[in-house]
Amino acid sequence: MVVMYQIAGRQVGSHVLAMATLGTFFVGSWAATGGSKKSAEQGPPISAGSKDEEKFIQDFLKSAEAEEKKAAH
Repeated sequence: MVVMYQIAGRQVGSHVLAMATLGTFFVGSWAATGGSKKSAEQGPPISAGSKDEEKFIQDFLKSAEAEEKKAAH
């Protein structure tokens, strides 16, 4: 019925080897595609002289992006 293989001194069925192979493949591919996600909004650092200047630059960039999205639609 089931082909048995001798591995490390134990008999292992072919169905167990198939499940182990598929499990290793799927877990490996899941782990390879996971990891930390880079934020799409992360841009170059803003080198502002003060907090007010940094806030102004960020607000300006947000409003420019909103206008760009509005113009695209």
